[in-house]
Amino acid sequence: MASLMSLPCANLSPTTTKSSAGPRPLFPKQSRFIYSTNSAHRLQVSCASNGPETTETSQGKVDRRNMLLGIGGLYGAASLISAPGASANPVQAPELDKCSTATNLNTGEKLDINCCPPLVQKITDYRIPPVIRTKIRPSAHRVSQEYIFKYNTAIDRMKRLPADDPRNFTQQANIHCAYCNGAYDQPGQGGLDLQVHNSWLFFPFHRWYLFFYERILGKLINDPSFALPFWNWDNPKGMTIPPMFDDPKAAIYDEKRNQANRPPAVVDLGLTGSTDPLQVVSNNLTIMYTEMIRGNSTATDFMGQPYIEGTPVNPGPGASERGSHTSVHAWVGDPRQPSGEDLGNFYSAGRDPLFYCHHGNVDRMWTLWQYYLPNNKVPEKKITDPDFLNASFLFYDENAQLVRVYVRDSLSNLAMGYDYDRVDLPWIDYRPPPQTAQARVTRSFTSAEKAETVFPITLDRIIRVMVPKTTKGKADEVLVIENITVDTTKFLKFDVFLNDEDDDVGALDKAAYIGTYAQIPHKTPNKTATTSIRLKLTDAFEDMDLADDEDVLITLVPRHQGPGVTIGGIKIVENPAPATAASSPSS
Repeated sequence: MASLMSLPCANLSPTTTKSSAGPRPLFPKQSRFIYSTNSAHRLQVSCASNGPETTETSQGKVDRRNMLLGIGGLYGAASLISAPGASANPVQAPELDKCSTATNLNTGEKLDINCCPPLVQKITDYRIPPVIRTKIRPSAHRVSQEYIFKYNTAIDRMKRLPADDPRNFTQQANIHCAYCNGAYDQPGQGGLDLQVHNSWLFFPFHRWYLFFYERILGKLINDPSFALPFWNWDNPKGMTIPPMFDDPKAAIYDEKRNQANRPPAVVDLGLTGSTDPLQVVSNNLTIMYTEMIRGNSTATDFMGQPYIEGTPVNPGPGASERGSHTSVHAWVGDPRQPSGEDLGNFYSAGRDPLFYCHHGNVDRMWTLWQYYLPNNKVPEKKITDPDFLNASFLFYDENAQLVRVYVRDSLSNLAMGYDYDRVDLPWIDYRPPPQTAQARVTRSFTSAEKAETVFPITLDRIIRVMVPKTTKGKADEVLVIENITVDTTKFLKFDVFLNDEDDDVGALDKAAYIGTYAQIPHKTPNKTATTSIRLKLTDAFEDMDLADDEDVLITLVPRHQGPGVTIGGIKIVENPAPATAASSPSS
């Protein structure tokens, strides 16, 4: 192993986006997540930059002249997506010496814990080590006893590290607290909070977070091939908390979970409250199909809206973040605790080892969406706006060195040295059957008010409104729910249905279900935030034979208790034709 550790670092500059990994394999079938059993596995070794990228200050500024170079290569002109109004001002890594007390997002009160990391003077721009063998992250429901022992040993050793070691279990949990609960400000932005949720930073931040967490665990058990498990909640065989996390004697157990949802309870990705496990499973598969395929027209619909330097509030979560991701947090969080700890609150989520397993599957969703979904369904899959690519974060690596990382270096999981165990994707073909709704909405068509006369409204009950379409025929149209003003200290969720008057709002496995909005409590300066969401209607119009209708009925079903959401308006707009070519599964 000594020879492996002496291998040179990959020659990647801070602006390089070209991957060192080879072409990505294609699936022989769309309904399978398959890897070639003959492909060579490669082992990744650790290294950090010791070249001119090293910054000796407590918080260096990145030279934007350098950041804006070298954005070609992987991102050819034919596959670019740029957000309008690109400012060349990406969100910068936080200034650790200005870290302050975090906030309990469920109450708005300051926490009595310090989420700030240890301070050092040296920050190194991180360079991903050469990939010698790709680590395969396993499905948590299919791991061996040997793996379970190894994983528990690593977590136990992490918990035994000195309290001031940045690799310590609590210190690692505090990373999520500091980045998500208002401990950091955006550098040079007059006290504006830095937040990595509810925007296009969501996937890259958490990918880097798991990347270093995994490497720290491997270092502690002297196994650089160690890979974190993923909770396969998108497959019926994985829709319970993985059994290895439910052993009270294990290091990876956390008492602060909803005891009603311990195995064999089936995770409810829709949080409908249905008590029929078969209905819940069917709902879950419909939700996955909707948020991964049916409901997105653009990359930012899935990834999250642009978040740049100076943004005062979070612009809006993507379909995956506000859907299955948020539901699992809320479903596991302990209602006996004051603020839904552990998984149900951002500040405490990292204290539950299940958090990293959950986010392993969230990261897997990004990988699947990037490379393995039908391009004719989701044609735009890459964001190349420099404000996205050059956003940066700070982490401590497995050697306790403080490193700066960039979004642009996290776009390929293969280039980062890991991939996922093959698991069936039953949701990929789970398009709801056609549903002719004309006969079932007669009453609402005559009684529902027109949208322009209803809004703004407080969503504390089921709301049905008539919304005019833009055109007749098969236009590519999008439902925009705008000026969603939320109380950010509360868990909030509502579902959206099209031409549906079914009194069974617990059933989502139908063509009428078109999407959701959900949030875990998060911090904003005034405890409120305003955003909008877009839900693609093209498939829904076809499935419900609505292409030639002039108006449609939109139903909003709150899943939260009481008020907390105000909606400013609803409209249907024609989606512009994609300006880019489909991406290919290359790394």
